[in-house]
Amino acid sequence: MELGLVGLGKMGGNMRERIRRAGHTVIGYDRNPDVADVHSLKELVDSLKGPRVVWVMVPAGAATQSTIDELAELLSPGDIVVDGGNSRWTDDEKHAVELGIKGIGFVDCGVSGGVWGLENGYALMYGGDAENIAKVQPVFDALKPEGDFGAVHAGKVGAGHFSKMVHNGIEYAMMQAYAEGWELLEKVNSVTDVREVFRSWQEGTVIRSWLLDLAVNALDDDEHLDKLKGFAQDSGEGRWTVEAAIDNAVPLPAITASLFARFASRQDDSPQMKMIAALRNQFGGHAVESK
Repeated sequence: MELGLVGLGKMGGNMRERIRRAGHTVIGYDRNPDVADVHSLKELVDSLKGPRVVWVMVPAGAATQSTIDELAELLSPGDIVVDGGNSRWTDDEKHAVELGIKGIGFVDCGVSGGVWGLENGYALMYGGDAENIAKVQPVFDALKPEGDFGAVHAGKVGAGHFSKMVHNGIEYAMMQAYAEGWELLEKVNSVTDVREVFRSWQEGTVIRSWLLDLAVNALDDDEHLDKLKGFAQDSGEGRWTVEAAIDNAVPLPAITASLFARFASRQDDSPQMKMIAALRNQFGGHAVESK
């Protein structure tokens, strides 16, 4: 099938390549002309045969809103817009209504995989009407990991991004637990090789995971994380998870504490946040701050 892809950054550029490897045609637009196939949204829309599918991979908030507003004026009834960025699920509901008035379908898709997704595939959580999902299914199949798992029609519009938000909240808590354990091991005199203790956990233990593998990668690069500043940013989805928990009266003590720990990192050079920063760089290519 043909796909228009808006936003060719770290995620979008690799997604374009993976979809093309599956035999589909992808026409990409980005404000950076060096990576773009076309040089305007209008040119992108005009290059696609109807009914069109346009996948948006730009930052949540104003950038996504302005892109969808422009696409609403360029697309035709029967076309589909997919928001694969990190939008808040409440924005999805708004966008579905705005596009629906013009007869344009809308699908929201939470995407996980970071800089490793090109080779390993992307975990996908999508929401929307079954009819619209079906029109995008070949692209979902191209992006997902090999095997039976890694993609789910999570429910109605907004369900994809809500599921990805909760995924990221869990990720916050898991990273915080590894970071706390690492700091404690580093603190005591009796443990003389913390990196190898972490490495030993990669097989046969109940806490083995891809995040643990990435922690070992980070320690192989910088055994005591001396090169990093103990500062970790939050992308917003951890905050949204905690806010949703409050709205629904669901206790999330571990996820909430991990979010607050990141706030604390902006006040002190926290050893735990060195590990958080290293992990975010390993799995997502997120920037780190050096001393």
